[in-house]
Amino acid sequence: MPAPFVDTLSDHDFFKGLERSHLEFLAQCAQERELAQNELLFRHGDAAKNFYLLRSGQIVLEVPAISGPTLEVQHIGAEQILGWSWLIPPYRWGFNARALEPVTLWEFDGAAVIRRCEEDSAFGYAILKRFSALMSERLEVARQRMIDHWNPPGFA
Repeated sequence: MPAPFVDTLSDHDFFKGLERSHLEFLAQCAQERELAQNELLFRHGDAAKNFYLLRSGQIVLEVPAISGPTLEVQHIGAEQILGWSWLIPPYRWGFNARALEPVTLWEFDGAAVIRRCEEDSAFGYAILKRFSALMSERLEVARQRMIDHWNPPGFA
């Protein structure tokens, strides 16, 4: 990605504070991608190899059901980061991600980022801190959504 991409990353809350060399590396690992309305970005259980920065549009994270409709867990919009399963074994997606409308995003090569994390502990720690916070936030939203949706009588 061109130099302005590095500047965009440096201004983004998620990447703010990373060293310039780390931002330049991340820019090299990214490519722009577009999705059509209702196109799946990834499916529950598939290999997780990337993470994403949404530039425009909206994606819904869904939990597939054995029967009946999927459960919409969270909507991810412009300037939000999506995906952390690429970072943690067994590297499988825990949700479906579907475009609610046309989406433009930047796709980052998770395998390249993991290699760099293992080679450069400062970079790895910075990335892990950011994705740990993201995981905590997303899991709490998913937990709350499932509790709200599944509330049988007598359930406390």
